[in-house]
Amino acid sequence: MDLLNLTFVVSLAALLSLVCCSYPVSAGDIVHHDALAPKKPGCENDFILVKVQTWVNGEEDAEFVGVGARFGTVIVSKEKNANQTRLSLSDPRDCCKPPKNKLVGDVIMVDRGGCKFTEKANNAEGAGASAILIINNQKELYKMVCEPDETDLDIHIPAVMLPQDAGVTLEKMLLTNDSVSVQLYSPKRPLVDIAEVFLWLMAVGTILCASYWSAWSAREAATEQDKLLKDAAEEFPNRRSDISSVVDISTTTAVLFVVIASCFLVLLYKLMSYWFIELLVVLFCIGGVEGLQTCLVALLSRYFMRAAESFIKVPVLGAISYLTLAVSPLCITFAVVWAVYRNTTYAWIGQDILGIALILTVLQIVHVPNLKVGTVLLSCGFLYDIFWVFVSKKLFHESVMIVVARGDKSGEDGIPMLLKIPRLFDPWGGYSIIGFGDILLPGLLVAFAIRYDWLANKSLRAGYFLYAMLAYGLGLLITYVALNLMDGHGQPALLYIVPFTLGTFLALGKMRGDLTVLWTQGQPERHCTHVHLQQSDEADGGEER
Repeated sequence: MDLLNLTFVVSLAALLSLVCCSYPVSAGDIVHHDALAPKKPGCENDFILVKVQTWVNGEEDAEFVGVGARFGTVIVSKEKNANQTRLSLSDPRDCCKPPKNKLVGDVIMVDRGGCKFTEKANNAEGAGASAILIINNQKELYKMVCEPDETDLDIHIPAVMLPQDAGVTLEKMLLTNDSVSVQLYSPKRPLVDIAEVFLWLMAVGTILCASYWSAWSAREAATEQDKLLKDAAEEFPNRRSDISSVVDISTTTAVLFVVIASCFLVLLYKLMSYWFIELLVVLFCIGGVEGLQTCLVALLSRYFMRAAESFIKVPVLGAISYLTLAVSPLCITFAVVWAVYRNTTYAWIGQDILGIALILTVLQIVHVPNLKVGTVLLSCGFLYDIFWVFVSKKLFHESVMIVVARGDKSGEDGIPMLLKIPRLFDPWGGYSIIGFGDILLPGLLVAFAIRYDWLANKSLRAGYFLYAMLAYGLGLLITYVALNLMDGHGQPALLYIVPFTLGTFLALGKMRGDLTVLWTQGQPERHCTHVHLQQSDEADGGEER
């Protein structure tokens, strides 16, 4: 219990509050909209990512990713429609003057700087080039726009910017090989990727399992409490009660959660770096180990009951069962192996296992005691999500939530507090991801629903769990629909999930006349009265004796 409480404090404060938006991580959004670079005739293209496939001496070689300019012709989306064209180096290198070399249909590579982007493109087109690749003087990509006073915008070749490292590689290819050719195209993402289907199933399945586990534990605790009251017994000294390991959230805690989460998110945004990501990996591993250990012990205790009920005192950690001691080394090894190899192709599997185990454990430990607290918590999460995904753009000139989720400026592929699955049929690759908060926060309400149903002896159709579960699944589905309609731009999932889940619960409770009990007590009246009468009988019996 001591270790569990420690992990709860660390994990809930540092992990649960980090990411509540759903965002498909990849090389970047396919289409970029920038209000700071307004469109005008001749300069009205969207900023799209462009694939630059190379061939050296007739053999396929490296592929680079650039970004298309506001001006010039639109780049084709299908690979089969893209021509394979010879690449040439500009002379002069900046192409601020008409190139000396003849470029009959070649793609010309030029350096950034010295003059306007449109001037370079006009010079290249005048020399006969079929496209222009402008190499940035930094490792990042840069959006090529038009100046407000520019008029010479009748450009009929595509212009693409590549990062500095891509330019270095291409120049080496040109200097050391006889023939280098390139193919430019910008493939579109599929409307739906199978990864989103599996991620939806993963999120819904996690809440489903956590809810039944939470309800089973609550019913076991209630049964044990009834036995104690009925037999007028004291306490079983060697028996551990699940009720002691439960943390009930209050309305104050729910509000503080959003405040602390916001502060931690800004801290992440400001301190985002390689070492900070490493620190988050360590915290994630600690929480993941505890979560995996708790899940395995709960599963194995039915088969190894004697080992689960036999305890040994360990310094600092206190009393720990023999089963926990046997399972812990395996969990620690699993987390360490994942941390070491987390950048490999299949590391997402280990990350998802640790993440799901942590979510299951938190939903088992943390309870919403009534609908009032659940409403406050989800409403605060709803506002938190919207503010840090959308409103933060006004204050920080970029979405803080999305920047943190992607792990920008850290050199890493995003933070580890995410469930993710690779986008298998997406030509841009990347991952579909969902933040822990999108599962944990609504999961607390869904778990509360099934606990209430079980303690009130309600059937599946007469209870609240089935409808809360369906509402969550529908809300998450709408999130992914919005995600695809918005060209893959990050969406605050709680914006869609909370109205469905919380709205369904409140409407159903009011319609059935249970809203007062759900709002204040959080457990059926029959159960509370039964315990109260038993306690009164015990008091009367004491007077008679």
